[in-house]
Amino acid sequence: MLKVKICGIKREEDLKKAVELNFDAIGFILCESKRQVSLDEAINLSKAVPPFYPLVAVVKDPSPEEIEKIIRSRIFTHIQFHGSESPELIEKVPLKTIKAIPIEGKEDLNLVESYTKVADMLLFDTKVGKETGGTGKTFDWSIIRNYSKRKPFILAGGIGIHNVMDAIKKVKPDAIDVNSSLEVEPGIKDHSKMEKLIKLVRSIKED
Repeated sequence: MLKVKICGIKREEDLKKAVELNFDAIGFILCESKRQVSLDEAINLSKAVPPFYPLVAVVKDPSPEEIEKIIRSRIFTHIQFHGSESPELIEKVPLKTIKAIPIEGKEDLNLVESYTKVADMLLFDTKVGKETGGTGKTFDWSIIRNYSKRKPFILAGGIGIHNVMDAIKKVKPDAIDVNSSLEVEPGIKDHSKMEKLIKLVRSIKED
């Protein structure tokens, strides 16, 4: 069953809409980004989420102290790592872990082996120069088409209403991650687009 994670949530009304539409997970970006929220803001927003709802803390090269604060907040089920974190660091995290692998060329798949044994899921996202996520652009999906699937993976990077069905058909991910394609502007979600996308994805289950 394909899962859909919506990321970059900053507003309570967008959070409530994501819950209403039954997105499978909600991501809060705690690292530098146009969609960044503080840990305190994430904690406050999480009060509008039903119990047991999967919440993901998105970080980039966090310090041990930052990781500890995220764990102690008790609101997150997952931590998603978007930097150059070591496998040893990820392995010690008691929450579920997602390791982002930024993709620009085939050589970027060399990172996969290092994290396969320690992360619960991998996430393939678009790399553009120094940007390793949140670009709103797709990468060449053929690069991961022959990925040896020893670990569940999430497809990210420019996934939206216009290409989600194509992405699912061609890449066959376990989950997709959506963000900028569902926005009016950074950090403000378009509820109509959210609803259209989730209906498209859920229609696959009815076939």
